[in-house]
Amino acid sequence: MPEQIQSIIANLKSFGVRRLALMGGIAALVMAVIGVASVYLNRPAYETLYVGLERSDVNQIGLVLADAGIGFDVGSDGTSVLVPAGTTAQARMLLAEKGLPTSSNAGYELFDNVGSLGLTSFMQQITRVRALEGEIARTIQSIAGVKAARVHIVMSERANFRRDEQQPSASVVIRYAGNDAEKSAMSIRHLVAAAVPGLSADKVTVLDSNGNLLAAGDDPSNTSAARTLGVEQTVEAQIGDNIRRALTPYLGPDNFRASVKADVNTDTRQTEETIFDPESRVERSVQSVKTNEASNQKQASTPTSVEQNLPETQTTTTDGPQSTSQNDRKEEVTNYEINSKKIATVSNGYTVTKMSIAVVVNQDRLKTILGKDATPEQIAKRVAEIQKMVASATGFDDKRGDVIDVSAVEFISGLDGEPVDQPGILASIGTYTGTLINAGAFIVVVFLVAFFGLKPMAAALTAQAKPPALAGPSFDDVQRSLPTPEAVAAIAAEPPPPAPALPGARANPLDDLRQKIRPAPQERLARMVDINEERTAQILRKWAAAPEAAA
Repeated sequence: MPEQIQSIIANLKSFGVRRLALMGGIAALVMAVIGVASVYLNRPAYETLYVGLERSDVNQIGLVLADAGIGFDVGSDGTSVLVPAGTTAQARMLLAEKGLPTSSNAGYELFDNVGSLGLTSFMQQITRVRALEGEIARTIQSIAGVKAARVHIVMSERANFRRDEQQPSASVVIRYAGNDAEKSAMSIRHLVAAAVPGLSADKVTVLDSNGNLLAAGDDPSNTSAARTLGVEQTVEAQIGDNIRRALTPYLGPDNFRASVKADVNTDTRQTEETIFDPESRVERSVQSVKTNEASNQKQASTPTSVEQNLPETQTTTTDGPQSTSQNDRKEEVTNYEINSKKIATVSNGYTVTKMSIAVVVNQDRLKTILGKDATPEQIAKRVAEIQKMVASATGFDDKRGDVIDVSAVEFISGLDGEPVDQPGILASIGTYTGTLINAGAFIVVVFLVAFFGLKPMAAALTAQAKPPALAGPSFDDVQRSLPTPEAVAAIAAEPPPPAPALPGARANPLDDLRQKIRPAPQERLARMVDINEERTAQILRKWAAAPEAAA
């Protein structure tokens, strides 16, 4: 066995069974505390499963989740259930299979207990509205900051003797924890409007639990003024980015500042135009009529004579006048269509009516580029070049009435290229605040256990190894038992004691008994030092001063 291991085993055996047991108990206690603290501080983050539940639902949900092996926790109010992050969907599917929760604000689970017999259309409609309200309330409660929500929906109704149809509306009451309730209220309005058929966002009213009106009426984000302001800000930001991209490689990011003001027209325009092209024509229809007429007339004539009066006398006829006529008629009608084009244009965009640009350049930077001996004319020429560059990058137009101004000025300290203070380490690790807090708490717990638990116990073990300081005679008794300086001198003049006997030789029993009854001065002095070091030092100083005074 190596010597190091043998020395370690020997040292451990020197402590004794009692001290080894105490050290083992201390180690086990420290490990247990550290283990419990690590488990408690590193337990998974919980997210809300359901809120606003009844006591019976909380108990049933707890039993189902425990049987499924899903960890859960109950809120301090006793009406909310939390599960580890990432298990929300699994827990809800499991509870939906069991028909939980059955609270009054449940969602589509209401249809599980509705029978098909004896259920009127009115009851079906009411149940549908209740289920829809419960589902929307659950979705709203999943938004960060919303602790509870209650939704009331009024659906549209069709009446036989009503001309106008009643439009649906909704009201939402939320309990919010934070300062951005107005921002969440706008999102809630659009959420409810999208979930209810035929409901518009301006028909949704949102209040908080204190009765404060958060959102109602028309959505201010859809007004013409808000839209115009948003378009102006977008255009100004885009033009400012163009200026920065053009000047940054030349001047540096901190050697110029640009300000843009744009007047934008966001009016909606609709243009309809019909164009006729007389040079282009197309035959639409052709109608042709053709008539051909021919007639032939012939008449026979009987001559007038005496023979006509004779009976049974046949008179001969002779040819009379004849006439022949022929008529041809042809008619053709052609209809032409003139080519035309209809254009309908609807514009919902914007038009920049006027633009004002102001750019200030650090004069020291221009002097650095041009040299220390740069003249004002050279600086002005360089400023004119920068102005042309800015005009090209921003789409400057004189006909539109745009204004551009570029000036070279002296920048104050902090804007002339000096390094900008970077965010501190706390800002950089802000996303890990929770993890750092858990780690810091764990370190503090370990330190407290080691400092207030392990250190006192180790000190107690060390103190037990020494002889008790209060055992034996008191300090005054030990001091009186010590010889005086004169007795010390006399003892020094005496002959030395005989040499100790060899090992194995028997010592004088009388000397051993005398040494036990009256210890040597060195042992008594060591005991005095153990009892009170300061007083012993004062006595030794007095003894040292007495021989000096006598000399």
